[in-house]
Amino acid sequence: MFDALVLGAGPAGLTAGIYLGRAKKSVLILDTGTVGGAPIMTHQVSNYPGIPDVPGYSLAFAMKKQAESFGCKIKGNAVIAGVSLDTPVKRLTLADGTEYEGKTLIIATGGTPRKLGIPKEEVFKGKGISYCATCDGDFFTDKEIVVIGGGNSALEEAVSLSKYASKITILHEFDHFQAFQAAVDEAKANPKLHYVMNVRVLEFIGDSRITGVAYERKETGERGVVEAAGAFVFIGYVPSSKLFEGMLDINDRGEIVADESTQTSLPGVYAAGDIRTKRIRQLTTAVADGTVAALYAIHHMESQPA
Repeated sequence: MFDALVLGAGPAGLTAGIYLGRAKKSVLILDTGTVGGAPIMTHQVSNYPGIPDVPGYSLAFAMKKQAESFGCKIKGNAVIAGVSLDTPVKRLTLADGTEYEGKTLIIATGGTPRKLGIPKEEVFKGKGISYCATCDGDFFTDKEIVVIGGGNSALEEAVSLSKYASKITILHEFDHFQAFQAAVDEAKANPKLHYVMNVRVLEFIGDSRITGVAYERKETGERGVVEAAGAFVFIGYVPSSKLFEGMLDINDRGEIVADESTQTSLPGVYAAGDIRTKRIRQLTTAVADGTVAALYAIHHMESQPA
């Protein structure tokens, strides 16, 4: 039995743990994957206040150590088999039968990389197709690759991949980028980056491994192929909310409905970070959500009858 259960050990979840731990609450942070969240897959973080140009994994590790220093218990690679939220005590059941209970639950499960859903994407996953530049960039040293996407993640990761690849072609479905101007300027200043805009990606080409990406120009219907040894896909994330379907209000995009207070449709249950309804998704907004969720959770616990 814990005062608070936190599901998700990314920036939102770890920040919530830090605040809860400092308030002398007992906290268990569970993650279905690797502790650290999205930052561990980010080559470099350049916009975190006060800590310029820090490797993503270093920032994630520092957050984890800080949460542990305040007494948080943290467990990664947890397989969640069941959730019970309709009573004052919230319960998480693992696949091995272990049950954890808490007076409050903070959901900070983030999301998984969005896939294109085109032919051979699943076939070549791990055989030339990647969704993580930090994980796989060095496998493509001195090779030509493709980056698919046009937001902040696509451009920033394309720049980081230029340390390895000899040439990077960015394929984007629109005729303009959806990234901040600083990211656009940095990408355009990189001589290794080339652009094919306003196209529809059709399929991945290859036998045992990817050898190219086929596309179609949206205006003319003209088709082409970019020869590449690898393709990195950065087209957003799908919220990891399936576990809570039928229990909480979830919108048509899969986001848990929660306002700036992070309160969900059930008392004592909060949603923080990329999992909740919000327009801006950044490392700093995830950290802010974790702070708010923890403070509301503390208030909820202290306002309940003994």
